[in-house]
Amino acid sequence: MDLSTFEVLSFDCYGTLIDWETGIVDAMRAILDNHEVVRSDDEILDLFSELETVAQQPYQRYDAVLGEVADEFAERWAFPLLANERAAFSRSVVDWPAFPDSAAGLAVLAEHYDLVILSNVDDDLFAASAEKLGVTFADVITAEQVGSYKPNPRNFEVLLDRIEAPPEKLLHVAQSLYHDIAPANAFDLTTVWVNRRAGRAGGGATPPQEATPDLEVPDLATLAALASRAHGS
Repeated sequence: MDLSTFEVLSFDCYGTLIDWETGIVDAMRAILDNHEVVRSDDEILDLFSELETVAQQPYQRYDAVLGEVADEFAERWAFPLLANERAAFSRSVVDWPAFPDSAAGLAVLAEHYDLVILSNVDDDLFAASAEKLGVTFADVITAEQVGSYKPNPRNFEVLLDRIEAPPEKLLHVAQSLYHDIAPANAFDLTTVWVNRRAGRAGGGATPPQEATPDLEVPDLATLAALASRAHGS
């Protein structure tokens, strides 16, 4: 892949730039500890993956999705979820950390491309995450704006409508095969899979999916280095 041929990089945020698995586990474990419920990180992430997908249909705000997910955790694992615990989990996105390489990697990539966010989130929740990422995005497209969640093709239709470049000049960068790489493939978009879970079993917070990216990298730092090399810097 010649990375110098692209003009726009669109990014999934959570799982790709923001370490949502750490954020999810930390937020849910704080609740479970209150009720002396002992579960592994993998158990938390596996159940989250199942419940989040269901809660996103039909569309509701992402903080409402997380509230419903918290309700279902309590139902499945038989503990009395308190109102303040539910409220904290529903807004926990604002505390999810960025991956250590995200801000620096984005800064390098911004030297060569317009950067766009395509994210399954609410506008206000993403605003808190954006502060951790440290760059100015050319556009931010959220599920709240579209009224649906990836992998719904509508989200990618809006992306293509809003970028100021032809589709062949767009490179979509994401961690989730389910939410991003597979639907992007359906639009014949070129994709980069940031395989943040390389070497770890299971799908974590994302449902299983078969999809073939055009390029696989282990982290954003690697993509930034490849892009710099392609642009002769």
